[in-house]
Amino acid sequence: MTHALMISSFFSWLTTLGLAIAVWALARQIGLLHERIRPVGALSLGKSIKAGETAPRFTLPSLTGGSVNLGGASERGQSTLLFFLSETCPVCKTLLPVLRSVRGREGSRLRIVLASDGEAAAHEAFIAAQRLQDFPYLLSREVGLAYQISKLPYAVLIDAAGSVVTHGLVNTREHLESLFEAQALGVSSIQAWQASRQAAEHSLYQQVH
Repeated sequence: MTHALMISSFFSWLTTLGLAIAVWALARQIGLLHERIRPVGALSLGKSIKAGETAPRFTLPSLTGGSVNLGGASERGQSTLLFFLSETCPVCKTLLPVLRSVRGREGSRLRIVLASDGEAAAHEAFIAAQRLQDFPYLLSREVGLAYQISKLPYAVLIDAAGSVVTHGLVNTREHLESLFEAQALGVSSIQAWQASRQAAEHSLYQQVH
């Protein structure tokens, strides 16, 4: 009986070890897969405004009160996240809590300005329903045309000096965060940074081989 128990325990231990190895191998493969399909960041679609160029200047009334200055140096040293949305865009609505989270994290360093076009009454109802009264809210077709906005939601990050840092289509929190990552890396977009890194790796590979 004792011998049978020892054999059973041995096989049980082997099974556990095998499962542990299988889990480790699976986790490694998932990590490699994640690396291969890692998020590429917000996709830049606008063609008229390039990173590093001066942001177009506008002074416009806000639906939530007061007026908003876009472009030019910020008196408060703030960057501006210009977020284009629509009251009928479901993805835009899912990102509103993310915008609040980003604003809370960045504090006085960042101003978030919402922008759209259409009928004022529809947007006023949207502002009330989504409780957006504490965001500057522009209703201007001209601003969208200046950045050639064709798909939503779209975001433009402008630095305190009034220069466009980066911009792109933002469908997820990761896309939105990639704009700030690009700013921290000093690149026009995460795609540009990845492309330059891949080019450097390819060049190094050729030198070695």
